[in-house]
Amino acid sequence: MPEIVERHQLAGLDAQDRGFNRVVELDRNGGAFRAVLRYETVQIAAEGCATEAEAMRELVRRLHDHGYAQLRSQLSFRGAVYCGSREPWIEYPDPERPAGVSGGLVARLLGWFRRRKEH
Repeated sequence: MPEIVERHQLAGLDAQDRGFNRVVELDRNGGAFRAVLRYETVQIAAEGCATEAEAMRELVRRLHDHGYAQLRSQLSFRGAVYCGSREPWIEYPDPERPAGVSGGLVARLLGWFRRRKEH
């Protein structure tokens, strides 16, 4: 059974440009780490990562692929220990966009096409 090793707050803009702030759970099953975000009816996970940091970076990459932007996270629990606001926020820069491609509607459409291709 997976063991939750950390919880992070993840904030940013979703694919519809709405602000959000949700908990990401990082668990360990054997030697691999997994980061899971549950947001509305969607669950996005990064699995099989070597470290907690790698799992968070992979989760953010997947969220960027789905049109999420301006993402940042803050460690809130390490095991059962509450970290409060003592930990710094980590900013995840948005990926570079091809010349002529802006955010908003175009990013949402590209994210929609990517999601359709994954299913």
